[in-house]
Amino acid sequence: MISSKTAPRLSRRSLLMGGAAGAALVSLPAHAQDAPAPAPDQVEAPPPPQPEAAPAPQDMAFDFDVLTEQMRQAATTPYKAPPEPTGILGDLQYDDYRAINFRADRARWSDDPASLFRVAAFHMGWLYSNPVQMFEVADGHAREMQFSTDDFEYYNNLSDRFKPHLELPGVAGFRLSTPMNRPDIYDELVVFLGASYFRALGRGNSYGLSARGLALNTATTTQEEFPRFSAFYLERPSANSLTVHLYAALDSPSVTGAYRFVITPGSQTVVSVTARIFARETVAQLGVAPLTSMFLFAEKNHSEFDDFRPNVHDSDGLRIERATGERLWRPLNNPSRLSGSYFAEESPVAFGLYQRDREFENYQDLEARYERRPSARVEPVGQWGKGAIRLVEIPSDSEVNDNIVAFWVPDGSFEKGTEREYSYIIRWGDLMPDAGEPLAYVFETRAGAGGVSGLDNGQNFRKFVIDFRGGTIANLPVDAQLNPVINIQNGTVEHSSLVRIPGTDIWRIIMDVRTTSDSIVELGAHIAGYGRKLSETWLYQWVN
Repeated sequence: MISSKTAPRLSRRSLLMGGAAGAALVSLPAHAQDAPAPAPDQVEAPPPPQPEAAPAPQDMAFDFDVLTEQMRQAATTPYKAPPEPTGILGDLQYDDYRAINFRADRARWSDDPASLFRVAAFHMGWLYSNPVQMFEVADGHAREMQFSTDDFEYYNNLSDRFKPHLELPGVAGFRLSTPMNRPDIYDELVVFLGASYFRALGRGNSYGLSARGLALNTATTTQEEFPRFSAFYLERPSANSLTVHLYAALDSPSVTGAYRFVITPGSQTVVSVTARIFARETVAQLGVAPLTSMFLFAEKNHSEFDDFRPNVHDSDGLRIERATGERLWRPLNNPSRLSGSYFAEESPVAFGLYQRDREFENYQDLEARYERRPSARVEPVGQWGKGAIRLVEIPSDSEVNDNIVAFWVPDGSFEKGTEREYSYIIRWGDLMPDAGEPLAYVFETRAGAGGVSGLDNGQNFRKFVIDFRGGTIANLPVDAQLNPVINIQNGTVEHSSLVRIPGTDIWRIIMDVRTTSDSIVELGAHIAGYGRKLSETWLYQWVN
């Protein structure tokens, strides 16, 4: 956690998403601090410049096609960086930002008792200095949702610095709330804050991994670029509607985009996305439907951390569903050096970052509650063609760092002057394996020194233990005719076995693998029998 007594640590996670800051704004206690009276001979300093007042809102015709054409035309013009805030907005620091709250009684759409959604904004300042414009859409027209200092509570000495009734030049982002867990409480549903980041919750979840509108040149030799949502257009929901529609304008030096989001809350919150993107400049690597998460340690690498908690992660695996019916499970790593994996696909059924471990006993963290973090499953709509799902794993020594990224990379570069459209669905929630699924799923992955315990088994030798549960093999006897099928690159398997753990429905593959120094070993394993594959395919990358 960032201490208010020291300068904040600017991690990738806090810089781009700001989840901790957002949570702090929600939970900040309501209190004020009196400023000391000036000395009699003290010369009063001139007041700091205040934000300029915004012009009165005007209606304009709007729909998704109108926004699309605007962003298509914008891609033909040079990029203009957003203006940097001046005066008090430019001077806000971490502690100042924590002392600003959006007023619950000023939530947009709260004046409509039939509306099941509420809109609250995040204040500009600190890490979120770029203004974001917000509009309400009704009857085919958009009108700007203006925000002023009256919409926020300013604690400590900020109430003296921010005068009442002043229009703000924009906001940093917003959150939507709805009665998701109880009919009498509006729970947070989705947050858009920082660059093109957003994250959502299923029923009973706590915030964890994030999604992005687009990833450009992530983990390549070219400088990574972070497009930003510069404007949002929110359709006012009809009475008692269970779905909300919103649109966003995406902008960056290399691309522009028009986005449509259709959000339906539930035990699985469904976010349907349509992205129409335009190349202002050629992009070497386009990352579509990117997901960002955190993996610090689990059973297989806990020995590297002196921590009482058995697991610390927002997600523990990447799952890929192929059109052939094959299911891939790749446990996440916290590698010793930057690691990247490519999974070549053609129009995959789905991919996502999952949090499969749902037991508090396996985390023991009463504050973070990692067992409540949502999984996110991306389901492409239509044919995406040939490409690869890329997984990037970044070394990390702290849980504040988002060090996992997964996204779709279409074949070829995104050439200047061209455009593309991608539609997909993101499901947020527990997303536990279906009890009726015929394939057994990977329940746990463990790793340690290879060979027989207590003996000198040599260097570069590792043991991997993979547990499978569920599927049709759950009810088979211990002597069932099953076989472990193992594939390896850059190493050798010196021993392997498949056993059922007595008194459980768990089948365990054990393998001892040897390699050479500084090797990257690619492993794959599944359970087969009776002429067919009976489990997910377990994949792993051992960075020795």
